[in-house]
Amino acid sequence: MASKQKQYESWGRYPRAGPTEIVRITETDKTLPHNAQRSMLAYGQGRSYGDTCLNDGGILIDTAELTTIFEFDSGSGLIRCGSGSGLAEILDLIVPQGRFLSVTPGTKYVSVGGAIAHDVHGKNHHRAGTFGCHVKRFELLRSSGERFVCSRDENNELFRATIGGLGLTGLITWAEFELRSITGRHLEIEQIPFATIEEFVSLSRNSHPSFEYTVAWFDTFPPRRKFGRGIFTRANHINVIEEHRLKSNTFSLGYIPGSQILLNDITARTLNNLYFRVCKLKAGKSVSDYDSFFFPLDTISRWNRMYGSAGVLQYQCAIPYEQVEVFQEMFSRISRSNLVAYLGVIKTFGSLKSPGMLSFPRPGVTLALDFPNRGPRLLKLLDELDEVTTNAGGAVYPAKDARLSAKSFQNYFPEWEEFTRYVDPAFSSNFWRRVSQRLVPESPLPSS
Repeated sequence: MASKQKQYESWGRYPRAGPTEIVRITETDKTLPHNAQRSMLAYGQGRSYGDTCLNDGGILIDTAELTTIFEFDSGSGLIRCGSGSGLAEILDLIVPQGRFLSVTPGTKYVSVGGAIAHDVHGKNHHRAGTFGCHVKRFELLRSSGERFVCSRDENNELFRATIGGLGLTGLITWAEFELRSITGRHLEIEQIPFATIEEFVSLSRNSHPSFEYTVAWFDTFPPRRKFGRGIFTRANHINVIEEHRLKSNTFSLGYIPGSQILLNDITARTLNNLYFRVCKLKAGKSVSDYDSFFFPLDTISRWNRMYGSAGVLQYQCAIPYEQVEVFQEMFSRISRSNLVAYLGVIKTFGSLKSPGMLSFPRPGVTLALDFPNRGPRLLKLLDELDEVTTNAGGAVYPAKDARLSAKSFQNYFPEWEEFTRYVDPAFSSNFWRRVSQRLVPESPLPSS
């Protein structure tokens, strides 16, 4: 039986893009193509929502075969592996050895190269910062054929530009990063209902000193449009004795064939209300396997297809703590648009600064909303949310973006011009061509 052909698309399935060539690089043949007419871009597991992993009309470098584990020291907690290695396979190796990823995003189906290029964050940003904070060094292959080992002490500027650099500085071939120690594969979790964003912020701040992980599900279909309620979750790793004490409460979603279910406003509203009611009834402490806690959506096969063929656009912004009231303005605009988000997640960012020039997290609150693609109406709404984010001194996450304007991007990431000095001249993406356009200065108003 023939295997299904790999789809080179973004996780949001918007926009559509077609590379003209796929080059599969291997450990024995790490040679980049030479074609002055077409740009190239690395492609890992395609979990970026927007177009940072797309190169329409260009070349995609498939890193799926760069999966060698070169070194793993369970004592020191250091691992060095190929950039195509998936976090799922790494966890299978390290968890039995009492180690865990220092930082993990909400899916384990991410390549190490992708985690570095997007400087992913997790539920423990208030303590651990981003993935890039734990990267020790990596090898960067440039289109010139040159190879650079980059670290905080060696080729530091390339190191800073590549972490969070959206794959534009060259091809990461291998990386070495730090792991954390754990005493078991389970976590003790506590779920607490909240009614307002301010209550969520208070819960987060009170939980940070004692809990490694904090995150909240946000109800995007509240009764009477009173946005703000949700379920706050905080958690710590536990040892075998503690696991036994709480094991009777373990719950798992199991495998759900998500690609066979189609979401709409009615089903999404029903699922949101059901989830809130069930979690409110079961609020309190329980135990969870790390898979269920960190990667709940991974149990739903190809869940992005539940949004239909038009795809899904996620809007993730970060807002300073002192400006969290602007979320109400966002929700008001969403309500007036008659559009709805089917999923909402809210969490906090700490003050630990990433070494990456274009790293997204900054101290404050980050909100992620999943919208089914409704075409121009949705794009107009997201432009309005950009305006609110900009006025609040916040930023939008490039890894989740598919439509951000050059003006907004350059405002959110003022180091972008310095970053351009380190972009490989042969590397590009749909995202970069859109946001790196030089803007014409606005003409001053004539004096009266």
